[in-house]
Amino acid sequence: MNRLATLSVLLGLAGAAAAQAQIPPPAWQARPGVPAIDAQRYRADQNRLEMDRLRLQADQRQLVARLGQMEAQIARDRIVSARQPERVQTAPLPALRSPEQERAARQAAEQRRRSDAGTVGQIDTWLDRPTP
Repeated sequence: MNRLATLSVLLGLAGAAAAQAQIPPPAWQARPGVPAIDAQRYRADQNRLEMDRLRLQADQRQLVARLGQMEAQIARDRIVSARQPERVQTAPLPALRSPEQERAARQAAEQRRRSDAGTVGQIDTWLDRPTP
């Protein structure tokens, strides 16, 4: 409703400006043999008014687009806020092992460390070799 009122006021002003552009100059300014209406000025006024009308339309379209974006954002926020929060899932407890299984796991880890140390030692020896 507000946009329609604004549009009607602006179109009324544009019409009034167009009417003013068509008024011939006073008789004391008119010269004999020269037309009372300057055709170039008339065309320029028409072009200016048309450009103003097109700018107004572009501004209105831009405002409608912004309004649509804002309404979409509000709707999205409303939907997101209405969602139920996801439940926090706790980490599963580690499996309990018997003492024999724990001992076997420690021995396997120790054996892996020793074999890795031996392999890394070979690499270190090769890297530290004297170059000819």
